[in-house]
Amino acid sequence: MIYYVASDAKRPGDGSRERPFKTINAAARLAVAGDEIVVAPGVYREYVNPRNGGTEKAPIVYRSEKPLEAVITGAEEVKCWAPYEKDVWTARIPNGIFGSYNPYTTEIFGDWYYGDKPVHTGEVYLNGRSMYECFSIEEVLKPVENPASWEPAYSLYKWYTEQDGDVTVLYANFQGADPNKENVEINVRRNCFYPDKTGVSYITLSGFAVKQAATTWAPPTAYQEGMIGPHWSKGWIIEDCEVSDSKCCGISLGKYLQPENENKWAVRRVKHGTQTERDAICQAQTEGWTKENIGSHIIRRCNIHHCEQTGIVGHLGGVFSIIEDNHIHHINNKQQMAGAEIGGIKMHGAIDVIFRRNHIHHCTRGLWLDWQAQGTRVTQNLFHDNVPPAGTDLSMPLALGEDIFIEVSHGPTLVDNNVLLSTYSGKLATQGVAYVHNLICGSFTSVGEGTNNGGSGHERYTPYHVPHRTEVAGFMTFLHGDMRFYNNIFVQGQVPARFLGDAQDETAMKFNPVVGTKPFDEYPTQKEFLERFFREGDKGSREDRGKYYDKMPVYTGGNVFFNGAQPCTREVNYRVDTEHKIYVRVTEKDGVYSLETNLYEFLPEFETGVISTETLGEAFQPEQKFENPDGTEIIFNEDYYGSHRGVRPQPGPFVKGAFSQEV
Repeated sequence: MIYYVASDAKRPGDGSRERPFKTINAAARLAVAGDEIVVAPGVYREYVNPRNGGTEKAPIVYRSEKPLEAVITGAEEVKCWAPYEKDVWTARIPNGIFGSYNPYTTEIFGDWYYGDKPVHTGEVYLNGRSMYECFSIEEVLKPVENPASWEPAYSLYKWYTEQDGDVTVLYANFQGADPNKENVEINVRRNCFYPDKTGVSYITLSGFAVKQAATTWAPPTAYQEGMIGPHWSKGWIIEDCEVSDSKCCGISLGKYLQPENENKWAVRRVKHGTQTERDAICQAQTEGWTKENIGSHIIRRCNIHHCEQTGIVGHLGGVFSIIEDNHIHHINNKQQMAGAEIGGIKMHGAIDVIFRRNHIHHCTRGLWLDWQAQGTRVTQNLFHDNVPPAGTDLSMPLALGEDIFIEVSHGPTLVDNNVLLSTYSGKLATQGVAYVHNLICGSFTSVGEGTNNGGSGHERYTPYHVPHRTEVAGFMTFLHGDMRFYNNIFVQGQVPARFLGDAQDETAMKFNPVVGTKPFDEYPTQKEFLERFFREGDKGSREDRGKYYDKMPVYTGGNVFFNGAQPCTREVNYRVDTEHKIYVRVTEKDGVYSLETNLYEFLPEFETGVISTETLGEAFQPEQKFENPDGTEIIFNEDYYGSHRGVRPQPGPFVKGAFSQEV
């Protein structure tokens, strides 16, 4: 059955084309497997709470009749502003509009949240742009630019809130604009399209603009919500949507509520968050976290931007999913929140998740794969300008942004056919990763680091799983290494001075500026690694058991290094070009992005091999091959565009002669 919805209907109807419903929720209460809900253009100021799910063969489809013209928003207009002083206005909002959740009394809080100011989940928007919260009327009257913002000048648009009985009072500096003539909104709803119960599976959301919800901080040890999300179910498709201006997360593929483990570290302060996260994973497994029940979602062709924690977040609930052809940009640009859960995409437990053909840029961190990146593939993506704003305090290494951060995972994690152009291409506090046929113009940081809690002797044990399943196979700390670099092009770019600092400064030293495999100088070859285990006399009680905790091998071949990029000491079959000056840059015109480079004028020809699952072998700890989610092998004979590679492929993401500027 097809139900119709139109916000401008004269009165609520029966859902027919002639007498449509006025709200999407009216249809959501009735729709069952196989039904479609067609939503006419208009602004829908409601929280859509799907009551029923579909089936794999008969999903429930919510479709915008005209792409992006049906808008679901968590905000309400405010036209009751009164002059206060200078450019500052005030509005009084009766708290009844918020129901049981008032965003202007709810502060951002949770595990791994490091913000030093009590930021609320509420926001004030001027003509669709969120303003900057401050913490006194004086700061509103005399605003000061925030140097950590991507747009310091706009950070002068300030607001402040306080309670007066059962009224929320807002003060806002609109910098001379009259808020009663402009479009001023405040977010009042926590979610936009999100079932309040788990297990509402097989729903498709297609073609909507979804924006301005008062979402909460979403760490892996808490209930993870977004403006949109399947809430611990299976088989959702979110496609062709514009998702923007969530206070925290745009789309959540995250964890359900575990009341006894909810932000347990931040609340009780006794067990460390790493321990409670292990607890959460094991609890989920006993409560139905399986391939048959959870995950297998698709997020495709969405424009996701201007969310302050993540564009897409997830822990456990996103397993076996596909995230493809999305444009994810301008995430955490206000820099009013800080913590270890921020990025264009932040995924824990991305088991067999494929990230392909996405364009991720101008995020303080691009893609962060944290814990259990097992069977994960990152392929044919474009990353650039994923760095913190110029005014960011870099006293913590976590503040440094990069294209891809892979953390405390045992692999296999596959990164192939990508263009990585930010100052830092990768943060590698992990093992079991293969880089194949990438163009890498930034350096690697945290190699051999970041896998202890608070220093030596406090190892971070994380789980690895039965291949292509959720069941935990074991736990282990990190030896570092077990890395593979084949047929990549490394180009040393210019590192901004703010990332270099004093050469003697410990923090600056962690920000390795050298592009290439150089950070792996001290890692053994496979032969050297295996020799440790078969030395004469190493038997029984006399065995040196420390060898089980040494660095693991690094495998290389077919890599090319330009502009001073450096190979590691054990690099094999490689080329270094010290003669030519290579440039690589991305430009944008009318929404079309182009890659400009002279690289292919000087790329040397030499014998390289076709890389495959067989070449890469197994990730050490899970004993799993670098293969497709269905267990079939991968032969890397397709490039960034999907063009076919021959028997002697050239390094990098593009087939010889197939490179074109548009990316």
